[in-house]
Amino acid sequence: MNYWWRRIALSLVAVLVLVLVYAGLYQHGMATFEGETRTYADAIQTVIETLTTAGFGGDADDWQSLQMNLFVVVMNLTGVLLVFLALPLIVVPLFQQALQDRPPEETDLTDHVVICSYTPRSDVLAEELEAANVPYVFVDDDPELVVELANDGIEAIYGDLDQEETLRAANTAEARALVTDIDDETNAMVILTARELSSDLRIVTVVEDDDVASYHRYAGADDVVRPRRVLGQSLATKATTTVSADLRDTIEFSDDLAVTELLVQDHSDLVGQTIPESGIRDRMGITVIGAWFNGEFVPVPGTEHRIDGNTILLVAGQRNELSELKARTVSTLEHRRDRVLVGGYGAVGRTAAETLAADGVSTCIVDLVDQEGVDVVGDITDENDLEAAAIGDSRSIILTLDDDATTIYATLVIKQVAPEVEIIARANETENIPKLYRAGAEYVLSLSTVTGRMLASVLIEDEEILTPETQFELVRTSAPQIAGRSLGDVDLRARTGCTVVAAERGGELLTDLGPGFEVRTDDTLIVAGSDEAINKFVALATD
Repeated sequence: MNYWWRRIALSLVAVLVLVLVYAGLYQHGMATFEGETRTYADAIQTVIETLTTAGFGGDADDWQSLQMNLFVVVMNLTGVLLVFLALPLIVVPLFQQALQDRPPEETDLTDHVVICSYTPRSDVLAEELEAANVPYVFVDDDPELVVELANDGIEAIYGDLDQEETLRAANTAEARALVTDIDDETNAMVILTARELSSDLRIVTVVEDDDVASYHRYAGADDVVRPRRVLGQSLATKATTTVSADLRDTIEFSDDLAVTELLVQDHSDLVGQTIPESGIRDRMGITVIGAWFNGEFVPVPGTEHRIDGNTILLVAGQRNELSELKARTVSTLEHRRDRVLVGGYGAVGRTAAETLAADGVSTCIVDLVDQEGVDVVGDITDENDLEAAAIGDSRSIILTLDDDATTIYATLVIKQVAPEVEIIARANETENIPKLYRAGAEYVLSLSTVTGRMLASVLIEDEEILTPETQFELVRTSAPQIAGRSLGDVDLRARTGCTVVAAERGGELLTDLGPGFEVRTDDTLIVAGSDEAINKFVALATD
């Protein structure tokens, strides 16, 4: 709006200058061509009357000369021109801007999901809901954000999140579910308000502090999601798997099928090879679903992609085969002792430290705040504080900071101070994951991804996300749109970038799925891939 006020001010100044100039010319013209004397104030009045076409006063009879009549005509035309210019350039845009700047305050959606409020975490949930054709509306108390979302074609309304009239405007009584992800106290208020509107509404809440989960349930929440705890456990598990050749972080379905992601370490047998050269598929019989190269997911990587110390393999096969492959991903050089640094001691860092301690891994906690459990009070981005924490004696460091910019900077610093230390990092926003990989992190998982997947698994029927806590997504879902067709005909890998690793049919798990495998209506497919690939599959294969 400041732009429009400046535009209006400049226009008024221009009109004022025009009036003053015309008044001077009119005064001079009357004296020169008509022999009449007019004061400057009288000249201004006549010019304004002429420009606005409001009338010509008593001077009309005195315009006898051709020059003065032509001058008056010019002033009349100028006034008309100003009107026509003002409408399209100022008046109409102002009305349009006023309408655009007014945020929507209600929706007519039904059987939808009400999401309070808009955050980077809810972006992931929105993508999952869109893939499953589930309508949703954001409710937020930031009017500018709501206008921005509405202009982007996203259903959103403005209002106080814990007020009954706001939830009524969101048509909460006709919704299939409500998700509240603000802060623990406000979430409790939203739950109570929503429960007053509907006793049947499914309410899902996201908690930061595990201790408040019981309060949210008492307030009326049906499901309580704890993404920070899950994220902390996952980061810690990834740290423990990097210090051992044992296969731990695995999703097992049967003796014949397990799915896992394996971080390839520097100086391992696989570094420098392509997937075909490694023999993972041909000699070991393992299905390579895809791989992350510096944070970019590549389905079925070929000869143009070489494995390095930042590669993460997404593979499926028998457990003994995967254990053999895991051994090949571990560095052949002598390992330092199994010690892990944890940078940041919030909810995620505390859970990570507890998980590491339960696995018998030695830890050192670094945090800015002097509190119980912190070993080194300092800045994880400061070289002296890192040395005080003996980072050189550590195998890995887990960065659980709540600011992505600080995490990226800490990664750069650590790579300079201790380049051999593996960095396992938390990101808040998914868009910062590639930046962390470029900075030197070996493994990155975002809070947004974990939260969005956990919420989607609760909200979306006929789709179960089995791995909310990993970099890949593994779902169990029906696929009615491709029933009666073979996997080869559908060509899911080429069309979506994901892989069907198994099918559940009549209580039996089928793992040997070739191109000729025909999908049946009552089959439940187990599909693996990146988030984007899975969303493409859900949009293609489900109702």
